[in-house]
Amino acid sequence: MVRIAGIQPESIAEELSLEIGSRIVRINGEPVRDAIDYRFLEAEGLLELEVHTAGAEPVLYEIEKDASEPLGITLAADTVRQCANKCVFCFIDGNPAGARPSLHLKDDDFRLSFTYGSYVTLTNLGPKGFQRLIDQRLSPLYVSVHSTNPPVRERILGVPLGGNIVDQLKELTDAGLQVHTQVVLCPGWNDGVELDRTIDDLWALGENVLSLSIVPVGLTRYNINRPARLLEPAEALRAIAQVERARQRAKCERDLGWAYAGDELFYIAGQPIPQDEYYDDWPLTENGVGAVRRLFDDFETGIAQVPRLTGQRILIVTGTRMQPVLRPLAERLEQQTGAQVEVIGVTNNYFGDTVTTAGLLPGADIAAVLQNAGAFDLALLPAEALNDGERFIDDLPFETLRHRFAPAAIEAAFELTSALRASTPARQLPSCR
Repeated sequence: MVRIAGIQPESIAEELSLEIGSRIVRINGEPVRDAIDYRFLEAEGLLELEVHTAGAEPVLYEIEKDASEPLGITLAADTVRQCANKCVFCFIDGNPAGARPSLHLKDDDFRLSFTYGSYVTLTNLGPKGFQRLIDQRLSPLYVSVHSTNPPVRERILGVPLGGNIVDQLKELTDAGLQVHTQVVLCPGWNDGVELDRTIDDLWALGENVLSLSIVPVGLTRYNINRPARLLEPAEALRAIAQVERARQRAKCERDLGWAYAGDELFYIAGQPIPQDEYYDDWPLTENGVGAVRRLFDDFETGIAQVPRLTGQRILIVTGTRMQPVLRPLAERLEQQTGAQVEVIGVTNNYFGDTVTTAGLLPGADIAAVLQNAGAFDLALLPAEALNDGERFIDDLPFETLRHRFAPAAIEAAFELTSALRASTPARQLPSCR
């Protein structure tokens, strides 16, 4: 069942006087297990709604409406299906002691994969779960494969349930569902010949495997070398070459790249970020595939809109990985604005210096850098370092940081231009998510 969290004005739900807190148990006799069930069943013209309200008898509502018309009900968030894997690079193990509870939520939920593009391993779905994916056409899905070699995948996931991933993907794709796949590359585990095997196996499943992204493992000071380690430049270069071979085949046979190396893989290898044609229709920027190229392109589009700021001192705050990348952009910004523009790379003391992405910068480290930076007029902070609640990864509220310094200096930075607000791309630590 699902709980009603809100009623939209002038909606069918308001006309029926449905109450917040009531629970929808069945629609047309079918059980409503979660929000996806609800949306799936709501899309009918004739509905019989079974609603339970605390302290009252269940009520059946018969509704006739256009099939496309929603009832106007906002549902409470579903309970997230948690992950039972014990991955060698588990992001939970990479959290510091005392991290906020939400950072310890280990999700592996196909519903989040369908609705938000989160990567899942499919290890917690039995036959009924797979049939539900097919029946409700939950596509595309985003699947962390890591390896198609059963023993290797089981070692990486730490459970004996993930070895049949090729059979699982075949069941889904044969039924017409589409999937984006991912490999988190762990040297000595799933690279080299194992990566070639994975690429070939996924390609052989056909066109309903829409893509394969290869992203390097990300580790913090709390889980590095226990047991996975970071890639060396030569290993990253080899993986890029393997991806490129797969791309050439895909270009010839399907007229698209299909396989993509993550941005971080190019930086580890000391290689330039590809041009925009590498990324086809940009399906994977949220997974750190093409985010840097999009930054460059957006900057070119937005730079002409930036006003003159003659004599001002502007700080661009980013992670250590992007600091050298942004320096040429800062020089362009100086020419456009007449301001003094400095790029400051912040060392991540919260997770350790192996974490270099701007999206995981803690507020405390940013505050310390700004405190020592001297007087400034504007500070451009990476918006990706804030969650929807306007808090940094270490739970420091943005408002606290803003009021610690000149309020206008920080706030104005977010209003400068859309291109500069996205001054540094963020990527989650590669994980099963």
